[in-house]
Amino acid sequence: MALLITGKCTNCDMCEPECPNGAIYLGDEIYEIDPDLCTECKGHYEVPTCQSVCPINKCIVTDPNNIETEEQLLEKFVIIQGLA
Repeated sequence: MALLITGKCTNCDMCEPECPNGAIYLGDEIYEIDPDLCTECKGHYEVPTCQSVCPINKCIVTDPNNIETEEQLLEKFVIIQGLA
């Protein structure tokens, strides 16, 4: 399950530097998450760091269009890190 930044985003710049996969970038209006790079921090941390540092409640949520299992997220982590 990739994460999604909602319209509640205030562009506070807290999440982007915390993403270990470089999945977060500034879009046209708010920060966005590239679902191909988002592993919900599996392989790096216990919980998604973007959610941990975001000051807005429920601003970063599960992306309903990119549902993945924990195994799929870990497999994506291996590929992104070049460990495959």
